Amino acid sequence: MSDSLRDQLLKAGFAPPPKPEPRPKSPRPPQAGPAGRQQPPRGQRPPQPQRPQQQRPPRKPGERGEIDLAKAYALRQKTEREEKEREQREAEQRGKERKERRQKLTALLVDKTLNDAAADIPRHFPHANKIRRIYVTAEQLPRLNGGELAVVQVAGRYLLVARETGLAAQAIDPDALVLVCDPHAAPEDDVPADLVW
Repeated sequence: MSDSLRDQLLKAGFAPPPKPEPRPKSPRPPQAGPAGRQQPPRGQRPPQPQRPQQQRPPRKPGERGEIDLAKAYALRQKTEREEKEREQREAEQRGKERKERRQKLTALLVDKTLNDAAADIPRHFPHANKIRRIYVTAEQLPRLNGGELAVVQVAGRYLLVARETGLAAQAIDPDALVLVCDPHAAPEDDVPADLVW
């Protein structure tokens, strides 16, 4: 059998290191700390002196300079909800007013429209940033250009009516009257009002 590594080292002349002798333990006297206080033995925590607890006065509402995040979020939600409800009420009110105006216009125009199914002359006019047209007869065209007739819009339809009816429609809804010519007004351009194109 082969020798162990330790045995081989011993044969080669290497001696094992000497074992250190244990030191006798002697109790250490407590050391004096700053201001003459004794330090506790190692491993023990020194007792902490009891501090008198200071009672803080209770905070009054509104005394804090900042609102906590939850209150700020709730306040923002409430404001947004109120704004949305206000906008919805206003939209409903506008819708109700539009409906009432449309009903009044419809009642006003009963049996007062002069649109002729046989009309074949287009009369063009600007409305809502576009060129629109209404068909009139040869007898109606000079009356429309002369200001005796007018054009009103109700529910997307253009209706030919007498001037007085057109002005009454405008009193109900300012946007209803879309064309009424003034024969005494100076032309805005060189295009005559009675030009058929």
